[in-house]
Amino acid sequence: MIRKFPSIIKSKGPAVIAILAIIGLWWTVCAAGWVPRYMLPSPPDVVQALISDWSLLWDNAKVTLQEALYGLGIGILIGFGFAVLMDMFDALYRALYPVMVISQTIPTVAIAPLLVLWFGYEMKPKIILVVIASFFPIAVGLLDGFKSADPDSINLLRSMGAGKWKIFRYLKAPTALPSFFSGLRIATAYSVVTAVISEWLGGFSGLGVYMTRVKKAYAFDKMFAVIILISIVSLLLMALVSILERVCLPYRHLDESKDEQTQAAK
Repeated sequence: MIRKFPSIIKSKGPAVIAILAIIGLWWTVCAAGWVPRYMLPSPPDVVQALISDWSLLWDNAKVTLQEALYGLGIGILIGFGFAVLMDMFDALYRALYPVMVISQTIPTVAIAPLLVLWFGYEMKPKIILVVIASFFPIAVGLLDGFKSADPDSINLLRSMGAGKWKIFRYLKAPTALPSFFSGLRIATAYSVVTAVISEWLGGFSGLGVYMTRVKKAYAFDKMFAVIILISIVSLLLMALVSILERVCLPYRHLDESKDEQTQAAK
């Protein structure tokens, strides 16, 4: 652990410094009075709002997390299914890929009112929106991974009598795992943000509903507290994805650590 400490500082240090610099600039602007306090609360005001409203924030956060995780899980299944079918059947790829791209050009705020009208104000329309936002990076990541499989290895397996399923199982699926986790990180971030945005347009609970209420009360310290909580939740979920990737792909991180040691030795 001690040996890794310098490399941790080198990799994470610039990000920590940048965040501290932004907080320092924010604090300076508030202390100098360049922006009215009711429009831009200071960092201590936001922390105080986060602490004082924590129980209410957490109750709403649990609803948003449910919507995000349910939608993300369904999005992973749909994205995986689409990617496998489009990789195996070229006609399906040509037919479905443009439809997938078009689905991502529709603004969330444009389709959300229709979903609320069709499915009500409960979780269902929020989950559907999260699915629409999250399945695309999963499908695209897996497709790129499948197509990056070595053609010579595919031909070798075919010459040994392997069919499409065995080629997929023993070559394409393992090759696509790094791309899958890259897409999963993006989809995880999208899922939380999309769940919050969908709650702006109607609902009974959730961080988006809470934001709408405190905005109408001009309680901007609470608005900033919600934003910080959303960022923390998104970062924690992305960290969980990174841990899962390390468990599933330990060899990849061993190679990275060896490269870092080689560069440090130079």
